[in-house]
Amino acid sequence: MSIAEIIASVLLIFATILVVATVVSLWRAPDALTRANLLGPTVGLAVPLIIVAKLVVDFGRDGFSLWQLIQALIACFGVWIIASVGSYYLGRSIYGVTVTDVKHAKRTHQAAQTVQAEKDDI
Repeated sequence: MSIAEIIASVLLIFATILVVATVVSLWRAPDALTRANLLGPTVGLAVPLIIVAKLVVDFGRDGFSLWQLIQALIACFGVWIIASVGSYYLGRSIYGVTVTDVKHAKRTHQAAQTVQAEKDDI
C-alpha cells in the first residue's frame, strides 16, 4: 500500500465519520427545518474530502496533473455552490410551511378584513 493510498484511506475514513455523525443527528433532530440545516458537514466537508481522496490516489498513480487538479477544484466549488443555493431554498420552503408568524397573520387578516366562513357556507 503506497503513501497516497494511506492518505486517501484516512481521508475516506474521516469523511465516513462525518456522514455517520450527520445521519445520527438527522435521526435526533426535532423538525424538518433543523434536519435541512444539519446536512452541512456532509455536503460541505465529506464530499470534498472524497474528491480530494480520489485526487490523491490519482496523483500517486499517475503523477501530478494540472487538469485533474482543476477538475477537482471545479467539483468542490460546484458542490459548495449548489449545496448552499439548494439549502437556502429548501430552508425557505420548509420555514414557510412550518412556521406561522402570528403578528403577520393578524395584520394580514385585519388589512384584508377577511370573514371567517361557516362550514355550511362552503
